[in-house]
Amino acid sequence: MTATFETQRAALADVVAIPVTPFAADGTVDPATYRALLRRLLDGGVTTLTPNGNTGEFYALTPAERRLVTELTVEEAGDRAAVLVGVGHDVPTAVASARHARDLGASMVMVHQPVHPYVSQGGWVDYHRAIAEAVPALGVVPYLRNPQLTGARLAELADACPNVIGVKYAVPDAARFAAFARDAGLDRFVWVAGLAEPYAPSYFSAGATGFTSGLVNVAPAVSLNMIEALRAGDYAGAMKVWEQIRRFEELRAANGSANNVTVVKEALASLGLCRREVRPPSKPLPEDERAEVAAIAAGWSI
Repeated sequence: MTATFETQRAALADVVAIPVTPFAADGTVDPATYRALLRRLLDGGVTTLTPNGNTGEFYALTPAERRLVTELTVEEAGDRAAVLVGVGHDVPTAVASARHARDLGASMVMVHQPVHPYVSQGGWVDYHRAIAEAVPALGVVPYLRNPQLTGARLAELADACPNVIGVKYAVPDAARFAAFARDAGLDRFVWVAGLAEPYAPSYFSAGATGFTSGLVNVAPAVSLNMIEALRAGDYAGAMKVWEQIRRFEELRAANGSANNVTVVKEALASLGLCRREVRPPSKPLPEDERAEVAAIAAGWSI
């Protein structure tokens, strides 16, 4: 464990919020609405923010928009929250984004899963090492969705780059997660359940101490209730929250998570907090499915 990164490690062992990126009527990023949504998260008790995450439509944003979202997040967070900036694409682009985050004052970057048809395990290490070595003062968190990667490879990366301090683990297999974490070093990293609240109880039972959330955009208190229960070892209480959010998360996960962001934005739109529009390849919900999402959001008494 590297003492330098104690603050960053603590920030990861929490609800790691992935803010949506709201769009204006003309399709551009809406800075005023984005700031308002961030303030709502902060006022709701959220203390870790990930701009440019998948719920923020990272892959649908231009480089200039990704920089804008990062800048707005760091400004609004101030000293109220840690900022974990999503970076990715080719190595030079990811390095430039990480350095931009560093220069703004962000303390960590999350490296998106490499989008490439051919990912070797050694190449995965090289990709992350190039980014981590470019920003040694920042905590680095790989976003791991590849079930083929072994824990030994993550340990290899951290041996070379001590600023690799956490993992957003998003392989939907709790047994595989338990084995991977122990092969890599259970106490060496902060393990963040990267598939959000539906997987948090099972992943916490195997060693995770934080989880990501898109739902938190809609109902911060619901997500915070779950992590409070998990921290207390109250799995029955955590599963009560799980039951409360089950249908909402089922709608997000349906059809290969086609509506993952769409459902969150629809809920926010039903509350009058942002427009429902998402960018291709996502698509807004059809009219006949919107009422169910609105009813769920209203039922959380926000």
